[in-house]
Amino acid sequence: MLPATHGPIVLDGGLATELANRGFDLSDTLWSARLLVDAPEAIEAVHRAYFEAGADIAITASYQASFEGFAKRGFTHRDTERLLQLSVTLARNARDHIEANTPASTRPRWIAASVGPYGATLHDGSEYRGDYGLDEDALTAFHRPRIKALLGAGPDLLACETLPSLLEARAILRVLREFPEARAWMTFTCRDGASTSAGDAIAECARTLDAEPQVVAMGVNCVDPVLVTSLVRTMASITGKPIVVYPNSGEVWNAATHCWEGTATRFTAHLSEWLDAGASWVGGCCRTTPEDIRIVRAVLDAARQQHASR
Repeated sequence: MLPATHGPIVLDGGLATELANRGFDLSDTLWSARLLVDAPEAIEAVHRAYFEAGADIAITASYQASFEGFAKRGFTHRDTERLLQLSVTLARNARDHIEANTPASTRPRWIAASVGPYGATLHDGSEYRGDYGLDEDALTAFHRPRIKALLGAGPDLLACETLPSLLEARAILRVLREFPEARAWMTFTCRDGASTSAGDAIAECARTLDAEPQVVAMGVNCVDPVLVTSLVRTMASITGKPIVVYPNSGEVWNAATHCWEGTATRFTAHLSEWLDAGASWVGGCCRTTPEDIRIVRAVLDAARQQHASR
């Protein structure tokens, strides 16, 4: 069962952020995906923490996992396939634990398998630029085996996220059509309030995805919170599908120094504005925590109650 067409739905927050807060060194090129090998129990614990904070959807630790990345560490194709599928299993285990220990809760929870952009595997910040130098065919070939492996683990849907360009979204769409049962959301990184990181008009992205039956929701993630309202308003004016929003803290990733720079924004201060603009699935990305998701849960529950009382 997929999330309802109309929210509100609460996503989780920054997986890597919370792992780092718990003392794990994620300076590796595999980022949080390294812990699929070294500390899978830590990933499951963070998923549980986000469910406990009120998340309806857990996004798996497969964002930066790839056959190419693991091959550089000596893992075989089959090893990587197992690790990708483990990412789904860990999130599912966390959900099962929460549901077993909160029997009075009737709120459904879902697992979204993360499909990060090609640029994430480069570990150079190019997912915020999209300047890969690859054409659509090459991007399709990159995404195909990973998506196939993730679907083999039976997630509820795919989270095709942090996409810098419509080109990469189109490549993923080609793969999705090879798996008619697959359902996904797609979210973009953006350099301003009207365009993706690579310069595509967000309106064009919305029109493209609106025509795709396998895309159940669309939106933006890992963007500066101050850009979100304009982006959501544009997308909501074009599509009736749910608009997904999970921004970062407003800080900027410096790929050279491997650290976040700038001033953090408490993104939860903007929640009501985003809901008014048309967002219905809301969570957090990099530099957000379970505490932020508790606030999202409270605000979205209040919005639901207000809507029901009208």
